[in-house]
Amino acid sequence: MQADLIQEARRQAEICNACRYCEGYCSVFPSLNAERAFSDGAITQLANLCHNCRGCYYACQYTAPHEFDLNLPKALAEVRRDSWESFAWPQPLARRFHTHGGAIALALMIGFALLFWAVRVIGSSGGEGFYAVLSHNAMVAIFAPAFVLPLFSIFLSLRRYWVKVGGKPLQVADVTAAFKRAGQMQDLAAGHGEGCNFEDEDRFSQARRHTHQTIMYGFLLCFASTSIATVLHYGFGMHAPYGLWSLPKLFGISGGVLLTVGCGTMVYLKQKSDRDLGDPAAWGGDIGFILLLGFVGLSGLVLYVLGSSALMPALLAIHLGSVLTFFLLTPYTKMAHGFYRLAALVRDAQRKRGM
Repeated sequence: MQADLIQEARRQAEICNACRYCEGYCSVFPSLNAERAFSDGAITQLANLCHNCRGCYYACQYTAPHEFDLNLPKALAEVRRDSWESFAWPQPLARRFHTHGGAIALALMIGFALLFWAVRVIGSSGGEGFYAVLSHNAMVAIFAPAFVLPLFSIFLSLRRYWVKVGGKPLQVADVTAAFKRAGQMQDLAAGHGEGCNFEDEDRFSQARRHTHQTIMYGFLLCFASTSIATVLHYGFGMHAPYGLWSLPKLFGISGGVLLTVGCGTMVYLKQKSDRDLGDPAAWGGDIGFILLLGFVGLSGLVLYVLGSSALMPALLAIHLGSVLTFFLLTPYTKMAHGFYRLAALVRDAQRKRGM
């Protein structure tokens, strides 16, 4: 990890620890105030606890032009992104995709090309619906490794993170508390519950919190749709295509709508926000990832609407290409923040129990 980023965050954390004005703002400050000295691991943990709500910045009396020049949201955002890049495997991919939206767009085009090639060369020996274009076995052969390998990469990354922050053996109570906090997005409501200041300085708003929830639950619904379809296919011999009122379709459509709306809203909110209170170097990568995730949802909806037309083969390749790109880039884009933040919340639950 970059020592200068850690050192600057440590300097600011020490000043905040002496002041303690923001003690009740979010989960960062109780954890920060519990420390007397900040190791590199402690700074890394604080950075991944931070949700960049920015309330502390607007409440702080030591921001520029004060000589202390505090900007804790930015300092922690830079450490946070650096931690994802440092722990990632393989590391060079993370350093490229976390900061370059253009690299994400290039990967997306490659994903399209691969799926168009698969449709033309592999094709299908028969089947209904989408399987008339690309066989089920071919889809499994393409997407199973694209799903499993990123999970293995994330596992290695989180193990490195856990060692760095001094994580203890997992307890069910700590994991449950972390999932509850993540599901409710409590830290995006800040300590007072009125919301955060992400998009409009000192005006509190729940917009970012609700947008995050929309994206998260949209993604989970899409994942549930695929999982249920897999169970129906292999467990009950019920093969696609499925009817409108089937669980795969209901979950998939509702999830696609939530993803599309949520990602569009998130881009709007980020455009309104002050880039200097986050990690400016990662702004392009953040936008690229949000657009990619939103495109996955949108292309799925378009494919559903036009799935019976002559455009279906091309739309299928475009949608599957975006899904393939999303899976492969999961460990190296902003998507990784969900895994790290959940791990940070588990570690914070351990701290509260004195571990």
